[in-house]
Amino acid sequence: MDKQDKIPHINLDYFEDLTGNIKNGKKSDVDEVGKRIKQVREKRGVSLEDLSNLTGFDISRLKDIESGKVKPQLGTVMKLSKALDSAVGRLVSGMGTKLYSITRKDERKPISRSTSKTSKKNVYSYMSLAPEVQGRHMEALIVQLEKAEDKEISVHNGEEFIFVLEGIVNLTIGKETYDLDPGDSAYYLSTTPHFITAKTEKATILAVLYE
Repeated sequence: MDKQDKIPHINLDYFEDLTGNIKNGKKSDVDEVGKRIKQVREKRGVSLEDLSNLTGFDISRLKDIESGKVKPQLGTVMKLSKALDSAVGRLVSGMGTKLYSITRKDERKPISRSTSKTSKKNVYSYMSLAPEVQGRHMEALIVQLEKAEDKEISVHNGEEFIFVLEGIVNLTIGKETYDLDPGDSAYYLSTTPHFITAKTEKATILAVLYE
């Protein structure tokens, strides 16, 4: 066996069955993030004005997020979770009740969508892979990206790891921009200005967010 034969082979066709096409969820599914943000804010006794001062988000934008008119991007949710002293997973997919989670392919947490700040166009959709673990500080997601016209740079606390499953992903980190193919990955501190979108019409990634 020569050196080339020893190199592990990744069958990328497998990922098509792993991810499939993320379908739109029910309206109640995609509104849950806004509802959870409002519940945590009110439980903490934080006013919309206070939350606006803590995050820099306009009060009108916060109202739209809580009512479900605007679907917040994950960077926005992480900023809100920090301001509300709440785990990001609680806002993204709810409170967990177990010490571990085994998630079958057909048991993934229903879909949520995120829209751009200006055009309100859908920029990506995601499924939570481990919503049942209590007290978690990581959130594992399958994310389907769409090609975005608006470049909404994100900066927040935490760390992120992404692994490209399908399509081509365009990732901006600071002043550098990279095209990532299936099998490529990236790890970065979320405090570094970053932006991710599909270079092809759509792309699918595995994303792990750490607070």
